[in-house]
Amino acid sequence: MRIAKATYDAMRAALLAVTPADGEGVAFADLRRLVRPLLVGGAFPKTASVSWYVVVVKQDLEARGLIEQVPGRRPQHVRRKAQRR
Repeated sequence: MRIAKATYDAMRAALLAVTPADGEGVAFADLRRLVRPLLVGGAFPKTASVSWYVVVVKQDLEARGLIEQVPGRRPQHVRRKAQRR
């Protein structure tokens, strides 16, 4: 699936902004509500499904090793993954 770069970048920035780097993370179910106020301006289409983009970009960020699911947390929680130096 291809996403416009500006749309991807806006959602990526919003997700990383609301995802804590430590602790119990943030509930996946809360991500849509948390990112919506950050998606202002023309980069994110007003008619776009925020929920769909949250899922797709979250999965991409997991694949790139930038965020991770918190082990043992149900319902699903995510946090930023510690970067190795």
